[in-house]
Amino acid sequence: MTDKKQMKKSGRGRSSSRSGRSAQRAVSSRTTSRKRKTNRGKLRVCILLEFLVIIVLSVTAVCKFGLGDEIAKRMGFSKPTVQELDLSGINSSTAVLMEARSGKVIGELNGEQQMYPASMTKIMTAILSIENLDNLDQEIAITNDMVADLYVQDAMQAGFQPNETVRAIDLLYGVMLPSGAECCVALADTVAGSVSDFVTLMNEKAEKLGMTGTHFSSISGLHREDHYSTARDIALLLRYAIKNSTFRKIIESPYYSTPGTNIHPEGITFYSTMFKNLSDPSVTGGEILGGKTGYTNVAGHCLASFAEIDGVEYILVTGGAAGTGTPHINDAVTIYNRLGEAALALNSN
Repeated sequence: MTDKKQMKKSGRGRSSSRSGRSAQRAVSSRTTSRKRKTNRGKLRVCILLEFLVIIVLSVTAVCKFGLGDEIAKRMGFSKPTVQELDLSGINSSTAVLMEARSGKVIGELNGEQQMYPASMTKIMTAILSIENLDNLDQEIAITNDMVADLYVQDAMQAGFQPNETVRAIDLLYGVMLPSGAECCVALADTVAGSVSDFVTLMNEKAEKLGMTGTHFSSISGLHREDHYSTARDIALLLRYAIKNSTFRKIIESPYYSTPGTNIHPEGITFYSTMFKNLSDPSVTGGEILGGKTGYTNVAGHCLASFAEIDGVEYILVTGGAAGTGTPHINDAVTIYNRLGEAALALNSN
């Protein structure tokens, strides 16, 4: 009896031991399963995060390098843009219409013909000054020598006087908005040491930009026989310049008020020579964003402008418009309206 009881107890012990081991294995199995599920969850999260990082980097690259339109075009998603536009029937004798992003010329009227750029020259003066001055808040003194010749030449001036101390940024607005020649001289002297040395910089920059039909001999655009360009070249220059945020902010401003100076304690307010003669910058499908006018008796009325039409930026340069009033600005409105109508018609089909 005793042996049988012991055997039963022993059997129960072994059974209990087996049950314990089975329970342990079950717990271990469940623990392992949970760990596997946890690891799989972590893996999914890691993959998702990597995917999101790739998307963010891709979007950043598209925005930074301007690849969006090209990608959309290849995928068949982008809307068509105007590929060619007739520029006939305007007052100007020479004109070029260029897509700003690509640099493609989509309209031309004697675009390679030599012209006198008048005050469109100041686009080069301004962008060179911006690029060569480390601090646009630096103060620059206007001297008698800077303005003496300008009075004789009857050049347009912004209103700064000899012995006046002005910030570089205010001179830049004075160059681009009221077309002040004294501002050009002050900046040229500060950047290059002399007007002649600044002119050398202008021609070097023109060569780098591919302005093959251009030669500068003036920093303000006053007429000289050896100071010439083409509508195409000025379009190339403006396309380059508006990529600079400071230049773009200046040329897009309808007006600007300087802080007080030692001569003008209440400052001076400048008005854009383009915007003050443009009652409404709106055109079909967009608006005119900015521009620089020019005029001499020989050059006629000139305008280098840019506009956004149907979501695309374009540059228009016109020159040689005869007559009184604002034939150059009228031409810009005409061409941009024509372009807007063409763009809307293209995308309505």
